[in-house]
Amino acid sequence: MIGFWMTLISVTVYGGLHSLMASNWAKSHTRRLIGSASDRWYRLAFNFAAAVLFVPVLVVVALLPGTVIYTLGSPWLFVFAGVQVLSLIALGLGLLQTDALHFLGLRQLMQSKPDTPPRLVVSGLYRWVRHPLYTAGLAFIWFTPLMSTSLLALNLGLTAYILIGSQFEERRLLSEFGEAYADYQRRVPRIIPIPGRTNVSTGLQ
Repeated sequence: MIGFWMTLISVTVYGGLHSLMASNWAKSHTRRLIGSASDRWYRLAFNFAAAVLFVPVLVVVALLPGTVIYTLGSPWLFVFAGVQVLSLIALGLGLLQTDALHFLGLRQLMQSKPDTPPRLVVSGLYRWVRHPLYTAGLAFIWFTPLMSTSLLALNLGLTAYILIGSQFEERRLLSEFGEAYADYQRRVPRIIPIPGRTNVSTGLQ
């Protein structure tokens, strides 16, 4: 079980560092040290650092794979792999809907005035869930055709982080968009699609 616990510890540390970098405290502190120029490149630097910091987590999983819990054969292998492919497609579509360049931090770097007004997206995938990127990400990690104790720890840690992080994101979006987002919350589920609960005409795009 050492692989399970080492993976869980590593993903917990990663989640803490990721949250710290994403916090308003880190952003404002960076702005005080470097100036307003940090507004343009912070998102890109954040994404790069997040990717680099996740590598040690994957190394722990690779070096300490633990015990294999299950390995799927056909037809379930193809079913699970199909869900993962659909999840990747959904991730791509979700990024395109919310401006992939902005998500990556490239648009801020290219703009002379990065502080453009945010836009609340409630159509497309966002008609069914408020956080389709999280939905797709969770589907991808859990519909794996091979599960080990270390992968289980990784998935549990990532799931907990996504669920907790989405709560903080909900507060930020409520503060940013006010009643428009509160109305959206009442109409559309957060992560898991629920039949009958979709965004209908709200006057929003």
